[in-house]
Amino acid sequence: MIPIRDELKTHRTPIVNYLLIAVNVLVFIWMFLNQGRFENIVYEHGLIPASLFDGIQFSEIVDIFTSMFMHGGWMHLAGNMLYLWIFGDNIEDRLGHLRYLLFYLAGGIAAALLEVVITPGSRIPMVGASGAIAAVLGAYMVLYPNSRVYTFIPLGFFARLRLMPAIIVLGMWFVLQLFNGVGSLGYVDQGGTAYFAHIGGFIFGLAIGWLFKKRGLEPQPAPPRWN
Repeated sequence: MIPIRDELKTHRTPIVNYLLIAVNVLVFIWMFLNQGRFENIVYEHGLIPASLFDGIQFSEIVDIFTSMFMHGGWMHLAGNMLYLWIFGDNIEDRLGHLRYLLFYLAGGIAAALLEVVITPGSRIPMVGASGAIAAVLGAYMVLYPNSRVYTFIPLGFFARLRLMPAIIVLGMWFVLQLFNGVGSLGYVDQGGTAYFAHIGGFIFGLAIGWLFKKRGLEPQPAPPRWN
């Protein structure tokens, strides 16, 4: 299933979400333009789990953040930005600009740390915004479970676009990450998708979303526009 858009309207312009998307795109363009050094850039600025266990240095801490804005290819970037575009604006609307930015970065850290714990000896660099975006998805599922999402369901000649509850779309996404994550155990040193980063980010998002829902935090109305 591929989400296309949701039906929720926002009360304010999602400035931070736009900036996060722009930074991810610009970083990838820079990496693409340095195609000859692409692999070197990934190893220099991606997060390598084993490095954190060799003795934490400032550069490894920086890599946690730089790795969140790097992608391995156009499809990797496009898929992540699609999910961020659809679901991120509503979470920013609910949390506010600054809290959303802090939540996004913290979600990326939580995602990275779980992957590091599961794959402590891996020397393969982790890159991508998937972990932070997974946190956004987890919070969205808690805060807006009944929001309807236009979802493309590819079934050969019977492909359809359907409106589905967010709890179904995102719940099935998480179950798929769990299934693939368990299946990837024992093969983490061969590269591929960092499923446990997705799982860690999503669980973090669920927890933060639950805390904000418990507090009854509602989006603030946008200030009036004067003519």
